[in-house]
Amino acid sequence: MTDALEMDALWEDFHRVVNMTSQELAAWLRVRDAEEESEPLPEEAGTPTGRHVLSILQKRRTDLTDDDVRVMRKVVDTVTSEVDVENEPQAEDEHRRHRLMTLGHDPLKASR
Repeated sequence: MTDALEMDALWEDFHRVVNMTSQELAAWLRVRDAEEESEPLPEEAGTPTGRHVLSILQKRRTDLTDDDVRVMRKVVDTVTSEVDVENEPQAEDEHRRHRLMTLGHDPLKASR
């Protein structure tokens, strides 16, 4: 796994870039996958990565698995590389915003 200092840094970075609560992310994943006449079961809503981020948000740091750590690194790297802190996307950039929200990062929430 990862040593304690690396884990502390990753935990902080993950919770910095994932700025949606578990309730907000769960609701977004359900809405994102809802169709006109049906809605997926809560545990089946969203992408596999989005569902994994949601499960990480509901865990304590001591309960993380190696797979959780891998996903946390992926999310931190993806969000960090796509988000320019000085220039968060605006509401018009809806596709990009929704893609980031699937990872638990709402760019509009970050700019409030």
